Amino acid sequence: QVQLVESGGGLVQPGGSLRVSCVTSGIALNYYAIGWFRQAPGKEREGVSCINMSDGGTGYADSAKGRFTITRDNDQKTVHLRMASLKPEDTAVYYCALSVGLGCTTGADDYEYWGPGTQVTVSS
Repeated sequence: QVQLVESGGGLVQPGGSLRVSCVTSGIALNYYAIGWFRQAPGKEREGVSCINMSDGGTGYADSAKGRFTITRDNDQKTVHLRMASLKPEDTAVYYCALSVGLGCTTGADDYEYWGPGTQVTVSS
């Protein structure tokens, strides 16, 4: 059974940094992608970044480019999202998700498995 668990959310001041992580289990394949999504109250879920676990290829939404960095640790089956220069509008529940076979994409419909999410709040 494929499972994903996020961690590392919390409260951070504007301009600060935070790293959220996603640990996967139950996946025996090598070719899959992990995506990070976020959803703020009253807004649709938004793709933030993604990474191919096989070759490390990455993708970023425009809102994340230059501020967010996604990395992987294949041995630990873990993906990290380092977020810097955080803004109040980055406040949301952040979810990681797993896509089998399609590669890195920020489209939510492309992902079959989802974690429960972790809250990130950017506020002074």
